[in-house]
Amino acid sequence: MDLLQIGAQLVQSKLGENLDIDTVKNALTSLIGGEGGNIDIAGLAQSFLSNGGLQSQLSSWLGDGGNDAISSSQVVDILGSDKVQGFASALGLGEADAAEGLSDVLPQLVDKASSGGDLLDSVGGVGGLASLAKSFF
Repeated sequence: MDLLQIGAQLVQSKLGENLDIDTVKNALTSLIGGEGGNIDIAGLAQSFLSNGGLQSQLSSWLGDGGNDAISSSQVVDILGSDKVQGFASALGLGEADAAEGLSDVLPQLVDKASSGGDLLDSVGGVGGLASLAKSFF
């Protein structure tokens, strides 16, 4: 599963079909990228746990049920205003619009990463998943 492609498509559908997909990929990589130019879901999840205390929201995204919402201000608090502003600027958007779009896209992205077992690979196998799970308790 190419999370970067999925993320870019989600952003494009939420923030504007006229956005260039490669530009969106670059902006996402700058915002939440990891090694190898892909999206760092484990790092993103850890940010939501350590910087925002959003365990219940993250749990809903990882589970099979509905995804709990987050606000655009929570996105900015967790990712940082400078990163969100950089993401927005790369896409030619205002920070508020970008944060609002990300508040919709990030839960979907984590949800898609966790379906079918692909999250296990993205967090570094069983050991990485165990470390992530410890954060919930």
